[in-house]
Amino acid sequence: MNPTLRHIRHVLSENPVTGLAFAGFAAILLLALFGPLIAPYDPLASNTDQALRAPCWEYWFGTDHLGRDIFSRVIVATRLDVQISLAAVALSFALGAPLGICAGWYGGRTDRMIGRVVDTIMAFPLFVLAMGIVAALGNSVVNIVYATAIINMPFYARMARAETNARREAGFVEAARLSGNGDARILAAHIFPNILPPMMVQVSLNLGYAILNAAGLSFIGLGVRPPTPEWGIMVAEGSAYIVSGEWCVALFPGLALMLAVFCFNLLGDGLRDIIDPRRRT
Repeated sequence: MNPTLRHIRHVLSENPVTGLAFAGFAAILLLALFGPLIAPYDPLASNTDQALRAPCWEYWFGTDHLGRDIFSRVIVATRLDVQISLAAVALSFALGAPLGICAGWYGGRTDRMIGRVVDTIMAFPLFVLAMGIVAALGNSVVNIVYATAIINMPFYARMARAETNARREAGFVEAARLSGNGDARILAAHIFPNILPPMMVQVSLNLGYAILNAAGLSFIGLGVRPPTPEWGIMVAEGSAYIVSGEWCVALFPGLALMLAVFCFNLLGDGLRDIIDPRRRT
């Protein structure tokens, strides 16, 4: 068996919770890919005669105030929420990691300039800053991704700076420098692989936070626009019917959101163990 695959199998079998987290993540990805194909009803089709039905054999999660099948909408909404989360985290990682590496490696004026930018972003309450960005640019999916990436970028910049600064004078870095490697090669081939494992934990945490941020923006009316299926919108629409007893309208989208965030939070340790070069020994 390939050593990499053997290592991944060892990590997943060593910790059942990690294996469960990866299984949940795989299930979320499958729903995101094939959700529209397996949804029993059209998530946008309304049938007012069946409005606010309780869960039954015909409608597993019940129906909302327009008679739309909640189960179908929860499944279809997985694709949009996962796309927003993955795109935002990838963008924030691509922006924050190089800035942090440069700040930790070069220090001096470079470190101060990057630090001021990061501190300026962190000075604002992050969700309020995301609200301001989306309100200024418009509540589209692309702008939600941009806003979420901007508020997450400081986490990667700070972590990359700290990890790079701690390894700047390490023995393997000195050996690479004496071998004739330039700064770019040292950073790409030696520093980055060694700072990646702890950053993977941050990636998994930010995946959950990005979904929560998108859902929160949708909940207050600054996110994805109705009638597009999205967990935050569905919770917002269902919250008005909780008092009258139609709890399923908000419960199941909220439960899907909670399980997704819980799964992403558990992924961190497993990703770190898989990527960490020291664990391969």
